[in-house]
Amino acid sequence: MLIKLIINQTPALLGRKAAELTAEYLNGVIAEKGSARIVVSTGASQFDTFEALIASGIDWSKVEMFHLDEYVDLPESHPASFRKYLKERFVSKVELKAAHFVEGTEENLPQISAKLLEAPIDLGLIGIGENSHIAFNDPPADFETTKAYIVVELDEACRRQQVGEGWFATLGDVPRRAVTMSVHRIMQCEKIISCVPYAVKAQAVADSLYSDVSPMVPASILKTHKDWTLLLDKESAALVDSD
Repeated sequence: MLIKLIINQTPALLGRKAAELTAEYLNGVIAEKGSARIVVSTGASQFDTFEALIASGIDWSKVEMFHLDEYVDLPESHPASFRKYLKERFVSKVELKAAHFVEGTEENLPQISAKLLEAPIDLGLIGIGENSHIAFNDPPADFETTKAYIVVELDEACRRQQVGEGWFATLGDVPRRAVTMSVHRIMQCEKIISCVPYAVKAQAVADSLYSDVSPMVPASILKTHKDWTLLLDKESAALVDSD
């Protein structure tokens, strides 16, 4: 097991570093294969990464993007919609080869799953939640299913995170179900980069690094990936041993 760990002082510096690593890798894939496929995270922790990615010099016309997750039956017009987030903060600002969105309905699962499985995913930009979730795979995460996308129940810690980040006014406003890429499918990405800033993520980062691999700490499985880079700021790295 080899984890590539990078610690920067601020979220902005972290986002720029994540974009730099992403550009370097994707440009290499594009040079070799002519195109690349990526999966991207959303949420407040990814603001700086997306801003830096837009200015990174990647030939986006050769990049096919997939979306990780979406609340069940949440309209795209809602401020918390991840489709809305991606379209406004990223997709509308670059010229992608294609962009595939999770619609947040069970009816959409066969379509988005089939499209995802057409070819390998070269890179996953995978965040870690305050409860150690990856995408919306909350504890106890399903490590066994091989389905591409699944419908899950969101736990209270995850739903509270959404309120804390300002996406919803109250806990009762947060949907209880979501469509998410499965843990198995995330782990099939050829390379994974996780940009995880902010003090509220410090415990989840420590649990993911130091606990046994367990569905109760979903991000702990990233330690078993063949090529995982974890980027932290000084606050999210507060509980990480400096050695």
